[in-house]
Amino acid sequence: MNLLSRIKDSAKKHNKKIVLPESTEERTLKAADEIIKEGIAQIILTGNPEEIKKKAKELNLSNIEKATIVDPKNHAKKDEYINLMLEIRKSKGLTLEEASKLIEDPLYLATIMIKNGDADGEVAGAANATGDVLRPAFQYVKTKPGISVVSGAFLMILKDKSFGEDGLLVFADCAVHPNPTARELAEIAVATGETTRAIAGFEPRIAMLSFSTKGSAKHEMADKVVEATRIAKEMDPSLKIDGELQADAAIIEAIGQSKAPGSEIAGKANVLVFPTLETGNIAYKLVQRLAGAEAVGPVLQGMAAPINDLSRGCSVSDIVNLVAITANQAAGK
Repeated sequence: MNLLSRIKDSAKKHNKKIVLPESTEERTLKAADEIIKEGIAQIILTGNPEEIKKKAKELNLSNIEKATIVDPKNHAKKDEYINLMLEIRKSKGLTLEEASKLIEDPLYLATIMIKNGDADGEVAGAANATGDVLRPAFQYVKTKPGISVVSGAFLMILKDKSFGEDGLLVFADCAVHPNPTARELAEIAVATGETTRAIAGFEPRIAMLSFSTKGSAKHEMADKVVEATRIAKEMDPSLKIDGELQADAAIIEAIGQSKAPGSEIAGKANVLVFPTLETGNIAYKLVQRLAGAEAVGPVLQGMAAPINDLSRGCSVSDIVNLVAITANQAAGK
């Protein structure tokens, strides 16, 4: 059974409530129909019920009737949600008039449903820019306690099974934070460990990457990685983590033993944490294109509840997969 099949099977056991706010977008509706049919998650659609049903009928989707549909303009918890918005954003000067308007935006409604405990996670982005998807999340769901930064992980499925965990590596941050401080880099490492357990289903062995291995080069950029490794160990003493390590020392056992003798991570890493966004983004794309790896993600991590952003060029299967991933994140929260 491949990784995505395992993720879907795990999601089915958890039966989480995932809200899809882009409810009349064709790929989203088709994905919702498939998710309901396969029993991957309970689906909540936010939008005009008549428009959703009409679109589903046009697309010949027979399972949408089993979804929960919430009309942003008229539903039983509207006043409750408005009051929650006002409570959270009162220090920012949010007015009743503004909250009453925002709650009718499906993206804000989805986020408030999660904050109120009426949904477990959200997937959007097929029809909206990343900023529009994440803005409500940052304002109302916010980050996990002890975590100040959101990051993006990719599951890299390699053809060569000798690397990582039977050919699976987790890369971060490849999507969000350009130049993290040592503290932020440590938070990214801890969050990536949680993502690895919840989604990939194995115990992370985290390599904090640099151009230096164990002091082989002296530079403030390498010092940042050393400090981040120290902080990450303090944040989660259970983590198997080591750094600073060069990429080859992290993933090739003979080189790891030579450059970092005695390390339980060197040569055996299944999670690679990159020092900056540019290095992570470049690395995942090179591995994807040159090694023919399948890159699943980005999976957003660090939020208090799972909210994931799609590419606007996504396929139906991309949405189905990301809903399954989001359900697993919710279960592991």
